Amino acid sequence: MSHTSFATTTRGLNRDLPPMRLYEKAKKLGIWNPSDIDFSKDKQDWSRFTDEEKDLCLLLLSMFVAGEEAVTLDLLPLIQAIAQEGRLEEEMFLTTFLFEAKHTDFFRRFMDEVAEAGVDLSRYHGDNYHQLFYESLPSALNALRTDASPANQIAASVTYNMVVEGVLAETGYQAFFTMLERNDLMPGLRKGISLLKQDESRHIAYGVYLLSRLIAEHPQEWDNLQMQMNMLLPSAIGVIGDAFARYKVVPFGLVEEDFVNYAMSQFSKRFERLEKAKGQSLDEINRATKQIIESGDS
Repeated sequence: MSHTSFATTTRGLNRDLPPMRLYEKAKKLGIWNPSDIDFSKDKQDWSRFTDEEKDLCLLLLSMFVAGEEAVTLDLLPLIQAIAQEGRLEEEMFLTTFLFEAKHTDFFRRFMDEVAEAGVDLSRYHGDNYHQLFYESLPSALNALRTDASPANQIAASVTYNMVVEGVLAETGYQAFFTMLERNDLMPGLRKGISLLKQDESRHIAYGVYLLSRLIAEHPQEWDNLQMQMNMLLPSAIGVIGDAFARYKVVPFGLVEEDFVNYAMSQFSKRFERLEKAKGQSLDEINRATKQIIESGDS
């Protein structure tokens, strides 16, 4: 396929669009190097953990590192779908997602240098995790290779931005901070996760924007969006249940109900924001998304 024109020489860039606001944030805040994070105190803390505490950490790490790898492997079709529509500002921001393959780098570095996790950790991936990360995520994103319809873009973004990032990853961060911050443990891991969380907040904000735009442009797709959200929720909650079911006494004093409630709260928060897009104009969606970006509350 040849090009007939270029946006940068025919219309310029619309720097007021939410994706360009997010692109500016990504340039300022998204440049960090996992190799620069100091794990010396983390190694000391790890050596004092009980076997059960190490097991819970490895469980969380195995889910995070594989999840980040899955996104790295499967994200490209979404970028291509947006590029094919000529949405240059959105594509420019989406290119920053690929560099955030450094999340995979960060978790694997911690696992190698601190946890010395040389064994196969896929044993921690239960049926619900398999459903989401081995099946639903690649299926939804790779469907865009042959059919980048609004319906398929909705399925891809709901799976990736709303459920994988907006519910499961956020709940995983909450688990790590609950375990480690209140006990002042593993500052290197906490530092990396705080940087990761900052990156992911931009991804989620874009997902809210993309899905809101698609609903504004194709209001008949609302039922599809709602169906996708509700279809994936049981597996997301199931991942939490599977993790807690491993332990008679959960390490670090974690309580399953706290994290199920947190996950449901994140799900409701995302759903309510998307529901507001019904009947809104693109200008209204742009204004609402920019408010979310400026407040930092994705």
